[in-house]
Amino acid sequence: MAGDHHHHDDHHHDHHHDNRYTDMQARVRALETLLTEKGLVDPAALDVIVETYETKIGPRNGAAVVAKAWTDPDFAAWLMADATAAIASLGFTGRQGEHMRAVFNSDETHNLVVCTLCSCYPWAVLGLPPVWYKAPAYRAKAVIDPRGVLAEFGVTLPEGKKIRVWDSTAELRYLVVPQRPSGTDGWSEAQLAALVTRDSMIGTGLAREAGEVVA
Repeated sequence: MAGDHHHHDDHHHDHHHDNRYTDMQARVRALETLLTEKGLVDPAALDVIVETYETKIGPRNGAAVVAKAWTDPDFAAWLMADATAAIASLGFTGRQGEHMRAVFNSDETHNLVVCTLCSCYPWAVLGLPPVWYKAPAYRAKAVIDPRGVLAEFGVTLPEGKKIRVWDSTAELRYLVVPQRPSGTDGWSEAQLAALVTRDSMIGTGLAREAGEVVA
């Protein structure tokens, strides 16, 4: 299967997350200040970009993709065969024109996404990446101990379920399609989208159960 060289089998090793980015935040602020002072960056324009990806896009675009896949078998098949085109048909395209691949969770397999080299992330469908996605600890441990990573996120999978780890690149980024929760027959796409979390589309979480939202 194309792209299989991006996945890793799960192994076990102890490693703790490091979510502190004080130094990085300071560097970013210093760079932003310098560029602003030189007239190369408009702070107002930067605020609009950040606000758009943080609140207007967020994970809602991806949730709409997943909900449509849950309700439309033809779209699900298209998403599996050509995620870039299927996602673009809903009006969601990558900022750099990167390709997308959708990986579907099943009773046998759970998918987890990481970017081991940097922090490549599908902004167009998931908005801003969470801080922990960029953390060296997550990037390392997701490959060598995915079950341990999931446990840290409160996710315990059946012992026999396989975990596949997909390594995003600048050219290819992944969207996890979580399994549809039971008890949602007859739900609209909008209702289903409310069950889809950002973490479930990265693989560090599961979709919300039907009882967790008002149908």
